[in-house]
Amino acid sequence: MNKNDDNKIQLFEDKKVRIQWDDKQEKWWLSVVDVVAILIDSDYQTARKYWKNLKNRLLKEGSVIQLVTNCYQLRMQSSDGKYYNTDVGDTEQMLRLIQSIPSKKAEPFKLWLARVGNERLDEIADPELAIDRAFETYLKKGYSENWINQRIKSMEVRKGLTDEFKRAGIKTNQQYATLTDIITHEWSGINTREYKILKGLKKENLRDHMTNTELILNMLAEAATTDFSKVKNPIGMDETIKVAKQGGSVAKAARKEYELQSGKDVVSPLNALDLKSKEENENLQLALDDD
Repeated sequence: MNKNDDNKIQLFEDKKVRIQWDDKQEKWWLSVVDVVAILIDSDYQTARKYWKNLKNRLLKEGSVIQLVTNCYQLRMQSSDGKYYNTDVGDTEQMLRLIQSIPSKKAEPFKLWLARVGNERLDEIADPELAIDRAFETYLKKGYSENWINQRIKSMEVRKGLTDEFKRAGIKTNQQYATLTDIITHEWSGINTREYKILKGLKKENLRDHMTNTELILNMLAEAATTDFSKVKNPIGMDETIKVAKQGGSVAKAARKEYELQSGKDVVSPLNALDLKSKEENENLQLALDDD
């Protein structure tokens, strides 16, 4: 599926799936019936009946997808142009749904899930495999090796930061997100959501779309926060927030000095892939000029 606007009908092969972007939770919601119709290769009304029966079976199994979709609906536009409350699920729930439907169209997804699950078990036994796979994945996406090395280093820095947060008594995902947002805002001048909007992102990882300079300054902010936390030994959210602001301010000073010396803004809509493509085009043009 391709992402267009926040609320659009997306094409899956030659079939249509209604989706809606949730800005607060930063996830896509997909119409369950639309996905079922594709998997069973049938019309909408048949898919509705199939989904109704499947929900009853999943309820007996105690499936999470039943509990969620039973209480979570969104108003989506139907083929008659009117809006109706529609059962929706996120990506994880759709993958669970695919496993519950015997279908030739679902089989490739099931095989993929089995392979991914096996790879994850391998990585638990040998964490170095995860790094190797991450490197290969970034290469396939078109990132430069220099950027990939920086990105992998940033993962190490981030892990050190979250370990220090955990020691300080930070527990919930919301607390981690708040602290990340504070560090980001302190060094870049904008919060994480604004940063994503600037780069045209939704669910994608912000760091995966940072330029080398952005990535380095973000690492500096997180590494400084980690170091300050080890020295100041904060306990609880309020004290950790103060340390997060101090760590971010170190990278802020570096950013301002860089911008003063270079005359360029660090924070921009560009990402590493944009820059690599631009560099390759410039090199190609130089080669053509030489000829």
